[in-house]
Amino acid sequence: MSFESGRGGAGVKLAVCGKGGVGKTTVAALLAEVYARRGYRVLAVDADPDANLGAALGFDPGELARVVPVAAMDELIAERTGARPGSVGGWFALNPRVDDLPERLGLVRDHIRLLVMGGVKPAGGGCACPENALLQALLRHLVLQRNDTVVVDLEAGLEHVGRGTARGVDAFLVVVEPGRRSYQTARAVAVAARALGVRRVLAVANKVGPGQEKVVRGGLEAEMAAHGLEPLPLVAVFPYEAEAVQADAEGRPVYESCPRLLQVAEDLFGILQAELERPE
Repeated sequence: MSFESGRGGAGVKLAVCGKGGVGKTTVAALLAEVYARRGYRVLAVDADPDANLGAALGFDPGELARVVPVAAMDELIAERTGARPGSVGGWFALNPRVDDLPERLGLVRDHIRLLVMGGVKPAGGGCACPENALLQALLRHLVLQRNDTVVVDLEAGLEHVGRGTARGVDAFLVVVEPGRRSYQTARAVAVAARALGVRRVLAVANKVGPGQEKVVRGGLEAEMAAHGLEPLPLVAVFPYEAEAVQADAEGRPVYESCPRLLQVAEDLFGILQAELERPE
């Protein structure tokens, strides 16, 4: 199947986020694979500086090794924004042209196109405004103007997501694991997302061992209630799978190694479809 043979029409826009280490990349990859298997044209966006989405999706390691994240393309950033990355002061374009970048820079496997965005340069490297301008414009274009089903693997914060972009996202999926720090991050992300105008913020639990589902539900509810917030709906529970950890270590796609996790993602697909059909 070619990338162009996917379903037409406006696609679903999903943003997956959570504390580092909770397995949000695994969840994002599983969802992208499920949508692709159902014939949707999927644009998988790796917006985490620790880019691992391509490996989780089974892209060729040699191709991935040659990928340069958009945030590290100094010449492209200068060309599109009018300012050198890391430059201090001066003028630069806030809305640079980005519509050609997914086809120009993305890798393709079946119905999935992968785009590696990367993150902004660390503090001390000079002004990161040109990089931010390009990344934000690119994410805004992917969410608001592309007809693909877009699955974005975000880092813990929402640095790349502006108000207009966030409102174009159909759902934010906050991945948690058994542990209070993960609930705290979920609560912070939920507050930020809702402040940006996102109505659907849903929780997904990962790495859940036997008997831990009730603990996760209770911990997440308690964290939200302690801050006077409505509970986050927990819409899927991915069990802990040692094989998933091994697959990640060996660079093998998780959907091939862990059929049980793929089945949970299939169930989550149905839940999301039902949720998105409900009026907000």
